[in-house]
Amino acid sequence: MPTSTEVPPREAIFNNLTGKAVVKQQVFDVMVDTFNQIKEILHELCSDINDALPETLNRRVRLEYRDRGRFEAEIKIAGDVLVVGMHSNVFQFDDEHPIWKLPYVQRDAHNSYCGIISIYNFLSDSFKYNRSEDVGYLVGRIFINRDKCFFVDGKRQQRFRVNHFGENVLARADLVSIMETAMLYATEFDLLVPPYDTVKQATVEQINAKVENAKLPTGKRLGFPYCANDVPNVAE
Repeated sequence: MPTSTEVPPREAIFNNLTGKAVVKQQVFDVMVDTFNQIKEILHELCSDINDALPETLNRRVRLEYRDRGRFEAEIKIAGDVLVVGMHSNVFQFDDEHPIWKLPYVQRDAHNSYCGIISIYNFLSDSFKYNRSEDVGYLVGRIFINRDKCFFVDGKRQQRFRVNHFGENVLARADLVSIMETAMLYATEFDLLVPPYDTVKQATVEQINAKVENAKLPTGKRLGFPYCANDVPNVAE
């Protein structure tokens, strides 16, 4: 028999299904709507910027948008590609995360359940030459809950830090700002020459692949540490 402080397993299952599970489905629905809006924004940004570029500009510099399915889209910006992806699952935060200090979450722990949309920066040549070992870099993560409250981890996204979570509902203008910031960061985040010790050895397979399609592994910070506070030549 359970004690007075315990909930019988069947009741606990019922509570989880009518509580937590419902919240997660609500978050997922919000995420799908938001990601579809992001796709529209990326397509519009691509068209607007291309229309503003001089007609004499080399066509390889122009932006290209590609819808990669229900949960992924990409935008090519000259030598860079931003891959934007929505995770199909809903997440909870660890006990040490600052989200738990916010009154909005303390009032209702269900407000902490969030979906994630990630923004990765790759070199466009990594896809062009099928360099599967090339490295991409996470430049932003958007966290969104059932109320469409949000915050952003990422490069130069100070306006949308976690301490503001619960204060504002995600608007189209916010998504435009987040995407433009990621695009700007990618274009200013230059490819560095890797340290000698990082590339001083190569396998026969790598050299043969290089002869065919320049397939030696490449990344903007290959051989260098890349962390949350890593910035390009200009300040965040």
